[in-house]
Amino acid sequence: MMRLLRLAGQFAIIAALFAGVAWLSDRPVYRQIPENSGIMMLTFVHGADRKGECRRLTPEEIAKLPPNMRRVLDCPRVRRSLYVELDIDGRRIYAADLPPTGIAGDGPSRVYQRFVMPAGKYDVAVRMRDTARADGFDHERRGTVDFAPSQMFVIDYRPESGEFIFR
Repeated sequence: MMRLLRLAGQFAIIAALFAGVAWLSDRPVYRQIPENSGIMMLTFVHGADRKGECRRLTPEEIAKLPPNMRRVLDCPRVRRSLYVELDIDGRRIYAADLPPTGIAGDGPSRVYQRFVMPAGKYDVAVRMRDTARADGFDHERRGTVDFAPSQMFVIDYRPESGEFIFR
């Protein structure tokens, strides 16, 4: 009899613990973003033009190089910075001068920005300058986005086609 009561007590305690864990697995409700909001992400990796032009080495300069390192052109490794702007409904929400990565400054520039926004319709404009020009932009895209609750909208750049992608 005592053994039966002990087993029933153990079962009751285990069932109570299991019920507590099951209840806590759904509560409290956690949201990464507020209700009726979504995430807009500006994210891409792109290498801008080189800072300087390649120059042709003279025959004397080529002869001074070790045989395994002889080349006709000397090209600088350092890349230019990217300048990126993002406007939503005519208001600038992001503008940055992105330096190249790498020890020698020869790697691509990277951008990863996320913006939590209420659901709705937005006019989006993204622009980028990756050459030596002082004014204007080399790449630009404008569009209207119908932003749904809990949607993740990504703005990416494709160097192969030279255009921004909205998805």
